[in-house]
Amino acid sequence: MTDNGVIERIDAFCDAVPRRRARAEEYGPLVIFVPTGSGWPYYARPRRGSRPPVTAADVRAVRARQRELIIPESFEWIEQTAPEMAAAAAEAALEVRAHPLMVLTGPAHMPPLPPGITVRIIAPEDTELDRIWAVPAVAFSYPGTGAGEAGAAERDKIAADHDGGTIAFGPDGPLAAGSCQAVGSVAEITGVGALPSVRRQGLGAAVTALLAADALDRGVQTIFLSASDGAVARVYARIGFREIGTAMIAEPIH
Repeated sequence: MTDNGVIERIDAFCDAVPRRRARAEEYGPLVIFVPTGSGWPYYARPRRGSRPPVTAADVRAVRARQRELIIPESFEWIEQTAPEMAAAAAEAALEVRAHPLMVLTGPAHMPPLPPGITVRIIAPEDTELDRIWAVPAVAFSYPGTGAGEAGAAERDKIAADHDGGTIAFGPDGPLAAGSCQAVGSVAEITGVGALPSVRRQGLGAAVTALLAADALDRGVQTIFLSASDGAVARVYARIGFREIGTAMIAEPIH
C-alpha cells in the first residue's frame, strides 16, 4: 500500500474512534465530537470525504460551539488530508503544533533492557492498574526533568485518583507505560511515558515495541503513532517505525 493509502486508513481511524463514544456534529467542513458519557473529551477535525476548504471562520464557529458545550477547544488532523487547516487555525488565534506521524513497517524490534527490568502486557483486572496509569501522568507532568527527579512517590500520589489501563513496565512498581487502541485492522499507540527518574534507558521504546508486537499478533495490519518531536521520532525509527506524514494539533494559545 502507498503512503497515501496508509494515511487515508489512519485518517479513517481518527474519525471512527470518537464516534464510538461521542455524538458527531457537523459544522461546514468540520465535525465536533460531543461526549455522550464519561471519559476523555474528543477533538474537532475536518470532515472526511468531499468538503469545502476549512477557513478561519469555520474554526471560530466550532470554537464557539465547543465553549457552549464546555469541552476543550481542541482540533486534530493529518496535514496531508487537510493542508489548508493549519493556516485557518492559526488565523483563528490557535496555537498549531506539528508532530511526526509514523507507521510500523515490519516486525517491532525490542531494544535491550537494563538489568532487572521486564516488560509485559497487563490485563484490565491487574491490581497494579492504578499505579500503571499514573506513570504517564507523572511523565507528562514533568516533561523537562531528568534522571533522579520525579519517580515512584509522584506515581503513587497520582495513582490514588487514577483510572484503569492496559500495559505496564516493572519491576519494583511500574516505571513506564502506554496503551494501544485498535479499530478493525488499524491501531494507534498512545500515552507512552516513563518516570523522569528512569528516562533515557529505553523503557518507553520497549513499551512501544511490545504494544506493536502484541497488536500484530492480534491481526492488526496498520500500527501508527505520533512522535512528540524529531528526536523522539528517531527513537521510534530504531524499533521499526517510519515517518509518513504530519499529525497536527491546534489549541488555544496559553
